[in-house]
Amino acid sequence: MMTALRVLALMAGLGLALTGPGVAEGRRVLDGFVIGHVPSDVVPSTSDFEYEPEDGVRFTSRVWERETDDGGHAVDLMIIVMRADRFATLDGLRDFMSAYHERDPASWTKVQIGTRPGLKAAGQVFWLVEPGVAVSVTIDTARFGGGELMAVAEGVRKQ
Repeated sequence: MMTALRVLALMAGLGLALTGPGVAEGRRVLDGFVIGHVPSDVVPSTSDFEYEPEDGVRFTSRVWERETDDGGHAVDLMIIVMRADRFATLDGLRDFMSAYHERDPASWTKVQIGTRPGLKAAGQVFWLVEPGVAVSVTIDTARFGGGELMAVAEGVRKQ
């Protein structure tokens, strides 16, 4: 017969296995959003950052970064919650993201993230959750493929 301690350990292990690396129970939430999916090959080590590089835009990010063979580092995955009054429409968010990333606004293609319209280009997708709140997901598509980008994005939801 299993002891209560063994049952708890088994349940905890099962919970970690279901959430994947890097999203253990205490790491599943980022600025009011639950991260429901992370690719299985993403490194478990994460770093969180809060910053405000643009006037009135607050960023909260979680970065999954791995050490490369040459001693450098590479970002596998990054999820950013952005908050700003200027994010009233998807077009306004696109204009901000295009300027911030120095991309042609026409380079983004329309996608659907759950019930929300979003925009996607080369390893990145972003969408307006509600006026004033947006989410961006960036993934190393050479390592994980484009399907994982959308799977991660669709797994991000309000807490």
